[in-house]
Amino acid sequence: MLWLKALHLIFMVTWFAGLFYLPRLFVYHAMSDDAISNERFKVMERKLYFGIMTPGMICTFIFGVWMLSGYAWNLYAASLWLHMKLALLAMLVVYHLYCGKWLLDFKYDRNRHGHVFFRWVNEIPVLFLFAIVILAVVKPL
Repeated sequence: MLWLKALHLIFMVTWFAGLFYLPRLFVYHAMSDDAISNERFKVMERKLYFGIMTPGMICTFIFGVWMLSGYAWNLYAASLWLHMKLALLAMLVVYHLYCGKWLLDFKYDRNRHGHVFFRWVNEIPVLFLFAIVILAVVKPL
């Protein structure tokens, strides 16, 4: 089980690295005004989203579900903290998908948001990270 937990955490860190960095790329992309920078950001965003973030998310879920089915569900099924963590993860997936929508907006040159919007959006994963880690480690409820 410790190997599953380690792999779950490794891929969670990978996923969150992308969740932290992609909106930062959107900040810089929204500020760029030349074709070369615009195309460079499109490539970076695509590779980050499809090459790091999405595989990280998928592997996080694979190893998380594996742990749940292996032992954790029997121990914690009635615990409120686990249900809250799973609800936060569902919301985090929605955030991930919104990042994909913004990626497509930039890809097709139809972004309507400025850099300040993406600066605020960039803070959202921090809130999720704090809440999810506290729920998983401290198990307060």
